[in-house]
Order: sequence, then C-alpha cells, then structure tokens
Amino acid sequence: MIHVVVIKKVGAISLAKILGILYAFIGLILGAFLSLFGFVGAVLAPKGAGIFGILFGVGAIVFLPIIYGLMGFVSGLVLAGLFNMVTSMVGGLEVETEK
Repeated sequence: MIHVVVIKKVGAISLAKILGILYAFIGLILGAFLSLFGFVGAVLAPKGAGIFGILFGVGAIVFLPIIYGLMGFVSGLVLAGLFNMVTSMVGGLEVETEK
C-alpha cells in the first residue's frame, strides 16, 4: 500500500545538527588525507623544514572537522529556512512511502 506524506516544515536546528555532524565527518576525512600529505612532505623536506609539514598535518586533523562542522551547521540553518519558506508557497513536498 502506498501512502503520500506531505512535508510542510523542517526543524531548522534538527537539520543544522545533522548537517554539522556530516560535514565534520567529511572534514575529518579530508584532514586525514591532508595530514598524510603533510607527513610525506615532512619526510621529503630538507633538514629542519619538515616540522612545517608535521604541523600542517596535525592542524588539518584538528581544525578541518571543526571548520567544516560549523559550515555545515550554518548552511543547515539557512537551508531549513529556505526550505520552509518555499514549501509554504508551494504547499509542501510530497513523499511516497510504502508500508
């Protein structure tokens, strides 16, 4: 049996939290790759210059998830507001579900 559900409003804080966590996870993955490149650069760098690669790598692991998480949270707030505004004009978003 198919049911039609109409979504008329999305909780802004709820969407912001979900997007914040998802974006923080993406930032962690990107930070891990940049950290790997930083450590490889530290190994290949001339003597004494490798510390910059190590600091870059550690900084990527720490700061990218924080920055991406904040960006995801703010974009979630904005997108929820836009979604709610648009769905109020067009009547909602229809989703078909099956039981």
